Amino acid sequence: MKIIAIRHTRVDVPSGVCYGQSDVCLAKTYDEEMAAVKAQADWYQYDAVYSSPLTRCRRLAEDLFPRETIVFDDRLMELNFGSWEMQKWNDIDDSPEAQAWFADFVRVRTPNGESFQDQINRTKDFLDELRQHPFQSVTIVAHGGILRALDCLINGTSPLDAFQNKVDYGQVLEFSIES
Repeated sequence: MKIIAIRHTRVDVPSGVCYGQSDVCLAKTYDEEMAAVKAQADWYQYDAVYSSPLTRCRRLAEDLFPRETIVFDDRLMELNFGSWEMQKWNDIDDSPEAQAWFADFVRVRTPNGESFQDQINRTKDFLDELRQHPFQSVTIVAHGGILRALDCLINGTSPLDAFQNKVDYGQVLEFSIES
């Protein structure tokens, strides 16, 4: 099965703010960015469309695929940063919890949130369910963390190395899995 994974476009959040699962507004450049994503994604064939329910993904999915039934799945949401949501990274950096998380973000959970391994596990549950369908190709509109989790699960990238690969806003990636 082919998976076409699309990261949402830019958001209207100041640089340096941790927003994870917060439902934030899209940047003013959305229309141009959406058109650029559409130009990349238009030529793909797909049997189903899935999306994170957060507005930044939901709107992009609805605009890209207006005639399709879109399945909104909470497992495709960005990492839950818990108590750090909508906080400035500079205000969090020096805390003991942040130091522990930065030292081992794969296994250490954010306060009242999750670890990258938790996000990978959610993504694995989604993929396991997806494999139960007879799809040849699906499209997923999601977040940078989910696209990195897919890279770990499908391509075998180490979770420690997953963030070495840049995933731009509006980027379209293609993965293949066995059904």
